[in-house]
Amino acid sequence: MKDKKLNRYAILAASVFFIGTLFPYAYGTAERSLQKFRMLVDVIEFVKENYVEKTDTDKLITGAIRGVVGELDDFSQYLDPKDYKNLKNDTRGEFGGIGARLQKKDDFVTIVTPVPGTPAYRANIMPGDRVLFVDDKDISNMTLDDAVELMRGPLGSKVKLTISRKDEKTGGYKVIDFKLKRERIIPEVVYFRMLPQKVGYLYMVDFSGHSLEEVKKALTALQKQGMTSLILDLRFNPGGLLSGAVDISKLFLATDKMIVYTQGRKKEYYQEFKTSSDGEYINIPMAVLVNQGSASASEIVSGALQDHERAFVVGQRTFGKASVQQVMPLPGGAGLRLTIARYYTPLGRLIQRDYRDKEKSEEGGIFPDVEVIVKADDEIKVFDPYREVVYTPGQKDPVLEFKAKDPVLDKAVAILTGKEKLEEAKAKTQEEVAKRKAEKAKKSGKDTDTKSDKTDK
Repeated sequence: MKDKKLNRYAILAASVFFIGTLFPYAYGTAERSLQKFRMLVDVIEFVKENYVEKTDTDKLITGAIRGVVGELDDFSQYLDPKDYKNLKNDTRGEFGGIGARLQKKDDFVTIVTPVPGTPAYRANIMPGDRVLFVDDKDISNMTLDDAVELMRGPLGSKVKLTISRKDEKTGGYKVIDFKLKRERIIPEVVYFRMLPQKVGYLYMVDFSGHSLEEVKKALTALQKQGMTSLILDLRFNPGGLLSGAVDISKLFLATDKMIVYTQGRKKEYYQEFKTSSDGEYINIPMAVLVNQGSASASEIVSGALQDHERAFVVGQRTFGKASVQQVMPLPGGAGLRLTIARYYTPLGRLIQRDYRDKEKSEEGGIFPDVEVIVKADDEIKVFDPYREVVYTPGQKDPVLEFKAKDPVLDKAVAILTGKEKLEEAKAKTQEEVAKRKAEKAKKSGKDTDTKSDKTDK
């Protein structure tokens, strides 16, 4: 009996500690809230004592935390130690690794391509090599993520890879050991090329710690090639660092222009982000490409350039992910990502879309000036050359070929080069949107009438 009471008090203490640590204002709530806390303790205790299988108290409490956070929105999240560690690595944009793109093929962790200039490339690791062991640890039954995690490590540390390589002469496989020194690997986040009629094209994969540096290099290279207009492609760009979005926007805006502001329940969460001087590229004609996969930092940049009429936006309405989140470390290496504010464009448009409330689902996101609707599967093919490029040590770098149809890019080029007028393209988009709304309203009215008839009968 004493054990049960002690167990109950332990759970209650843990719950109160959790509530008090993460939500200090909970102490000022009414008795009703305290009753709910007691109910939580009762539920956990009842599960522990009566569930058909033995349970783990830590897992039950972690599950309760997930439930609390999951009730808030789609972006607040409890992060287990592994996820929290990955989050920190992703936002830094660098890690200690060997520099190879991998995939699981025929149940083997296989090298897709080594990245030029990295340890794997210099060691002559080849596309198609199968990784058997990492530091003599068999990875045959590991997931791809776990195998990659083994290959990563502190900068300057060494790692041994045992690979099997197909012998072209015999058709068999030979086993080779490679000893590599882990280096800082900077993922490719920017691709660029010159289109006909001196239209510069710059595709951003995401906004990481190295985005600004890479974008500047790309713009300098395009400028040297005689660029007279620019297309910034943010399709399928999920976002990343706020600082990256602000810094990229500054390149194209004049002095004292609002880029984005945040607003939450607390006054201290109101924050403005403005330019302090003229950007380096404030006069170049410009278009921004977006789609339903453009989110977060992508929406901040496209919204700012659109509001200031600095660029016209082409494509489809963006995802609508613009919540300010604070990450709090928790005991045991876990973390809590909590939404504390939301982002607004310079003209006060809320970027965040509420997918849980159907009545509000049509609000938010960045709607393009010129809408071009393309199926996601077709649009993904446009970017296949970036994902499928293979570098082979000892051979020339491959020339990327873009064969897939890209009506979004074509529309932007047509407007920038004067083949189509922007105002006419905008007017056509507005007409099509109005038509869709009218059809939706008409359909909604018919559905209502039908339901009324059924009710009357």
